[in-house]
Amino acid sequence: MTARTGFLKSGHLPTLVGALLYFDVSFMVWVLLGPLSPFLRDRFALSAAQQGLLVAIPLLGGSCFRPILGALGDRIGGRRTGLIGLSLTVGALLYGWLGVHTVTQLYVLGFLLGVPGASFAVALPLASRWYPPEYQGLAMGIAGAGNSGTVFATLFAPRLAERFGWNATFAIMLLPVVAVLIAFAAMARDSPVRRTVASWRDYLAVVKQPDTLWFAWLYSLTFGGFVGFAAFLTTFFHDQYQVSRVAAGDFTTLVVVAGSLLRPVGGWLSDRVGGYRLLLGVLGIAAMCITLVAQIPSLPAVVVLLFVAMGALGMGNGGVFQLVPQRFGAQMGIVTGIVGAAGGLGGFFIPSVLGAVKGATGSYAAGLLLFGTVFAAGTLALLEAGARWSARWEHAAAGRAGLFNYRDFLRSLFADESV
Repeated sequence: MTARTGFLKSGHLPTLVGALLYFDVSFMVWVLLGPLSPFLRDRFALSAAQQGLLVAIPLLGGSCFRPILGALGDRIGGRRTGLIGLSLTVGALLYGWLGVHTVTQLYVLGFLLGVPGASFAVALPLASRWYPPEYQGLAMGIAGAGNSGTVFATLFAPRLAERFGWNATFAIMLLPVVAVLIAFAAMARDSPVRRTVASWRDYLAVVKQPDTLWFAWLYSLTFGGFVGFAAFLTTFFHDQYQVSRVAAGDFTTLVVVAGSLLRPVGGWLSDRVGGYRLLLGVLGIAAMCITLVAQIPSLPAVVVLLFVAMGALGMGNGGVFQLVPQRFGAQMGIVTGIVGAAGGLGGFFIPSVLGAVKGATGSYAAGLLLFGTVFAAGTLALLEAGARWSARWEHAAAGRAGLFNYRDFLRSLFADESV
């Protein structure tokens, strides 16, 4: 039996597809304010700092709602929780269409759009519970490829807003959300594996585990980096390079598509080389590319650099969630909610900080350099974490994760073989 046949027979394909669709359309709605932000800035006379905060609020909302939906999924099942999440997303879109007339109401809308951002804590465990450990990276990568919803938002939202107006765009987005709600209800099924209903004490016990905080930190870099930049890049291209609002969305689409398409590749590679080894590489690449973007090069160069950086971050998302089940197989629902919340929180800081720095200095350079440094520090911190994990984790899990102790590697590299 081939690996492909084994994967297809080991789980429940309709649920995996349903989880992908749910996450995809939810992600599209979650980041919708990003590609619409140039239109909203003109309509509501927003400053650079206000614009950055507006784009960041849905990411913060996602962090707040993810533990709630994750816990609800453990109690009533991922299928019913997903249906609730999609129904609430319909309500948020209706509010964006008919109820937003002031800046305050715009911020309220941003927070409500955190509900579709919380879909991560439902869609991934729903799919993951159907698959054995050796296919976790691929299954989570496929379900997590729903971040491709960003592509649809950045590609179509500016065009729709240009032609029909920004508020009518929310009405049009109702169509795919309702269609996915119906498809998800028909396709998704909860795994027969018994769910563990977690108490708040269980959450507290998991939070106290240092590895939980490490995974949260890593995901705040990979997923937070991806979604934070994806939400803000339309503003960046429009302001920094004076391209039209639609062209800014197109450039954002071009670079975001790399992360969306490569997330399943990251999961697939993680199953083969280990999520740890993959993460070391992609964080280093992201650090280098973002540091170069901070030099504000020409438009073609910045598009190439961001394409590579977003592709690396997309692959890193798959890497983190190949590690999680190796360490917390019996507590996937709890850890997914916590780690996912950290991802949204990491994303919140990128547009809010970049907007504030632009308002204070007139340039995005200092803010971009700051985040390039953060990714470099994350790479070094991961090296140290791997040295500790390789000594503490169960041997088989450490092997699947691709862990190694960099200190042992350095000793062997510089050892005097003549002795």
